[in-house]
Amino acid sequence: MFLTAYLYTTDDVWGGRIMLNKLVKPNHSVNTFVMATSAPSRRHRILIAKPGLDGHDRGAKVVVKALTEAGYEVIYIGLHHDPAAIAEAALQEDAEAVGLSILSGAHLTLFPAVIELLRKNKMGDVLVFGGGIIPPRDIDALKAAGVGALFTPGTDTRRIVEYLDRYFADKDAGGKP
Repeated sequence: MFLTAYLYTTDDVWGGRIMLNKLVKPNHSVNTFVMATSAPSRRHRILIAKPGLDGHDRGAKVVVKALTEAGYEVIYIGLHHDPAAIAEAALQEDAEAVGLSILSGAHLTLFPAVIELLRKNKMGDVLVFGGGIIPPRDIDALKAAGVGALFTPGTDTRRIVEYLDRYFADKDAGGKP
């Protein structure tokens, strides 16, 4: 089975066919890459973004790969996006969840701003989760603002997949996620 993840960068859109974790025959006219996996398709769309001026995206790319391999359709819009651009991308891509990755320390400003803009776009039911360098003292404030879960450095990506699996299973069953 092949699953699609979309990668958008601030400079260019790139893509290629990925098999066995290696880029093969890159095609710069395509904005997708396809990963071979045996995981069942979950049909849920997740947008991953790096808000603000944060320039380190290795962790976000690891999460993109883990979620894609787990069967999710993942849209990664890359670095340096303001909350309005993230909310607009979520709307345009019909995302069911938005994952925010941040290392810059601006999480108390940027995460709530994304949530507020999603609500203004009538997307208040979209799950927002996040990760990165988030001090324990800020976690309660972010959850009170509407962030579903936060994953700090060292979190096993299987925990993120398990969290999303539970969230979507509850949502699909008609319960409150």
